[in-house]
Amino acid sequence: MEVSGPVKTARDMGLVGCTRCYTVSPRGTAHCPRCGSVLQSRDRLSLQKVWAWWLVGLMCYIPANLYPMLETRTLVSAQSDTIVGGAVELARHGNWGVAAIILAASVLIPVVKFVIIAGLALGVWLGPKVPEGRRQFWYEVVEYIGRWSMIDVFVVAILSSLVQLQALATITPGRASLFFALSVIFTMLSAQSFDSRLIWDKGQPDSASTRRPPVGDVKGDLSA
Repeated sequence: MEVSGPVKTARDMGLVGCTRCYTVSPRGTAHCPRCGSVLQSRDRLSLQKVWAWWLVGLMCYIPANLYPMLETRTLVSAQSDTIVGGAVELARHGNWGVAAIILAASVLIPVVKFVIIAGLALGVWLGPKVPEGRRQFWYEVVEYIGRWSMIDVFVVAILSSLVQLQALATITPGRASLFFALSVIFTMLSAQSFDSRLIWDKGQPDSASTRRPPVGDVKGDLSA
């Protein structure tokens, strides 16, 4: 869905929506009448929180791809595989489907999430280069695919619990599993910290007021 022309937001109409139960109340209402949450028209610290979680997630994602994800030990050998190395090894043994799923969940999806979140934050900060409706769509995509990013960690956990043959063979999680799990958690926090209502403010005549409100409007914004 693409929206053309000026968009009239709830803020323009003197309304504020609850981000928890989505109840709409008149602007200036301090708490949601349904769930009691604090109402706020815009989260002014949204972009700072997005970039903070995004950077920490990226810093964790780098060692997640460098350290071994899975360590296999048998009577005669020991093998350590990174995420990509493990997928390549599976493909060599003919498990193309499993290898494709691991690459998609552990490499493609995280990279796409990093790119989309950064693009959304830059779009709010620098100005709209993409229609608001399309940016809202990509935000919802990031929110939806976030739950599938842990599939590689789940595979490692299942293998570690099932393959424990004492002296014959053991499979244990590598250091990368911790970094990967942290990276997924931090990118999910980054996406959740993004206030999607900012998408519809940029480019409007009064968009600057979302960052530096007039003195007389401070009280209303804090409660709205």
